[in-house]
Amino acid sequence: MANRLFVAIAGALVVSALAGGCGRSSSGDTAGEGAAATADKSAKDLVPEAVRKTGELRVATSEGYPPMEMYKKGTQELTGVDPDLGAAIAEKLGLKFTITNAAFDGLIPGLQGGRWDIVMSSMSDTEARRGAVDFVDYFNAGGAIMVKKGNPEGIKTLDDLCGKTVVLAKGSSNLAIGEKQNEKCTTKMKIMQSEDAPTGLLSLDSGRAVATIVDSPVAHMYAKDTGKYDVLSEQYDAGPWGIAIDKRNTGLRDAVAKAMAELQADGGYKSVLDEYGVGANAVSEVLVNTTPWK
Repeated sequence: MANRLFVAIAGALVVSALAGGCGRSSSGDTAGEGAAATADKSAKDLVPEAVRKTGELRVATSEGYPPMEMYKKGTQELTGVDPDLGAAIAEKLGLKFTITNAAFDGLIPGLQGGRWDIVMSSMSDTEARRGAVDFVDYFNAGGAIMVKKGNPEGIKTLDDLCGKTVVLAKGSSNLAIGEKQNEKCTTKMKIMQSEDAPTGLLSLDSGRAVATIVDSPVAHMYAKDTGKYDVLSEQYDAGPWGIAIDKRNTGLRDAVAKAMAELQADGGYKSVLDEYGVGANAVSEVLVNTTPWK
């Protein structure tokens, strides 16, 4: 996972300080029903009245992590997995979709302060964050091995990196994956450190390194866009990314979970992920806080 996914957890837990302002939640909006009680209701039926009255679903993201969230080339229009999936969820809820770009460390405090309704920004569903928000999990991602097209070294797993030259981004969780593996290697790998994933790929291009490890969705994007690399299927240290919703607003949480169920059923969810080459990162069922929605 990219380091940005773990920024400012302390800030995310500022629950009471931000609870009083302009949020949409009220006691009538937070009586979450769960999947069993909502089986005969549509996502649109489950939208809390306070949100329904506004007619819009306000989504926040933090641009700069393609293919999850980025600007269309030459514009300030947000696109990517998160904006596109957010728009599909809003449609299921019968609401107008609006999206705001904000600093990553301000996303959860802004959610609690009522500036937006949900956050979709490649955010890891962690126990610490669940102190402030609930997550409807929509993505599963970890580090994936990238090699030159055709995989000339025949690399299949982390074990095959032993004794080889590998390039990994400084300070990344993927560097930690490589270093942990190197401890197990009888013949140690040579680990080069790059500033980021793109510069690391230059080392593959030049033959200075035979493999790298990159966050799976980013790896698939580079492979798709360039045609120069293969991405191995296994993910390492994989974990769920979730749609964050204020913990006080379980009604909206259930509506979003139901929208996800509808998108999984009608193929809309798969279509969004496939558009960006990240179908392998799909979750197979609706998950809330990493557990099946029941």
